[in-house]
Amino acid sequence: MKAHTISESVYCLHADIDTTDLFEGIWPIPYGVSLNSYVVKGEKTVLIDLVRDWTGAPKQLEEELAGIGIAFSDIDYLILNHLEPDHTGWLGEFMKLNPKAEIIATAKGVELVKSFYKISEGLRAVKTGDTLDLGAGRILHFIEAPNVHWPETMITWEPASGTLFTCDAFGSFGKLGDRVFDDQFDSAEHAFFEKESLRYYANIVSSFSVFVERAVKKLEGLAIKCVAPSHGLVWRRDPTKIIERYLRYARYMNGPAEKEIAIIWGSMYGNTRTGLDAVIKGIEEEGVPWSIHRVPNEDVSFVLADAFKSAGVVLAMPTYEYAMFPPMAYAIDIMRRKHVHGKTVLRIGSWGWVGGAKKEYEAAIADLKWTSLESKEWAGAPSQSDLAELEARGRELARAVKNA
Repeated sequence: MKAHTISESVYCLHADIDTTDLFEGIWPIPYGVSLNSYVVKGEKTVLIDLVRDWTGAPKQLEEELAGIGIAFSDIDYLILNHLEPDHTGWLGEFMKLNPKAEIIATAKGVELVKSFYKISEGLRAVKTGDTLDLGAGRILHFIEAPNVHWPETMITWEPASGTLFTCDAFGSFGKLGDRVFDDQFDSAEHAFFEKESLRYYANIVSSFSVFVERAVKKLEGLAIKCVAPSHGLVWRRDPTKIIERYLRYARYMNGPAEKEIAIIWGSMYGNTRTGLDAVIKGIEEEGVPWSIHRVPNEDVSFVLADAFKSAGVVLAMPTYEYAMFPPMAYAIDIMRRKHVHGKTVLRIGSWGWVGGAKKEYEAAIADLKWTSLESKEWAGAPSQSDLAELEARGRELARAVKNA
């Protein structure tokens, strides 16, 4: 790996993480993820965001720094836009190599440095409007962006190059390889990263969508030439594209969402799936696009992404021991935690000796602001009349989505 030049004296460093570990201990990253750090050189040198010791990331960082003639001991300032340990986990080791470096973060960030890493010296708290003069015409400006997605988060702005260092904001899952810039990837690769940016947003940021909108508002008036996040592509050809994408994602929480239907289903012995096929037939008759995920076979990370962006949702589940099918109960709980609000939802499912999912289901969705169509349940295998009714319900949901 090598350092990538954003502009004169501004560089991107990145480590590709390829692992079976779960991101945040929850979310699978089958296509990996990048950890991006940045260097700005004036008369003084600053490193923006760090890494954790994850699949050799510190060694990759060291080698890329060496490629531009910098050692860890040469860093004058370490800016921590966000204190989550994937960006700070190697902080203790870094400070042993360079005890003179001054750590810069928001006031809440400074407190997290103290609590996470027991470092109490060489800390500087900054707020919106504060600056750091590196000399040689390089002045960094700080913009607080709380709750995107932790309360201590900030953005660093370097006006000479027009670079916005945004840490987790505007990020994506997915490894980068030996390229980092948006103009180095073809349309198929961009489609992949768009899908992975949505999954990243839905998994990591969606609960804080209102704060994303507030943070973007603070960027108005900046002559942004490059958006440099801590995960994913560095946007220099079309820097506003990822900002506009995040705004669209943020607005999914309260609408309007995409005129699509996310189908989430689980079935023990095939009876619920048979009923679901009839619902899908009705949806297709109305020409509404749909996606489909089976739980627990597919991780809820992927389920969440499609549910978050879609105006309509189908939940197909059997009753299990007088209650909801447990994998579906988990999926609904994650949707509740991630504020998947404002959907039009159809619930269907079979039961064996007795029903009982309805009570638990209605309690689980009470805070989700969903518009619920009448549920459809049946005993055992669906009859022909059940299938006809399920097909009609599919058409009803599709029409509601089209007219939303």
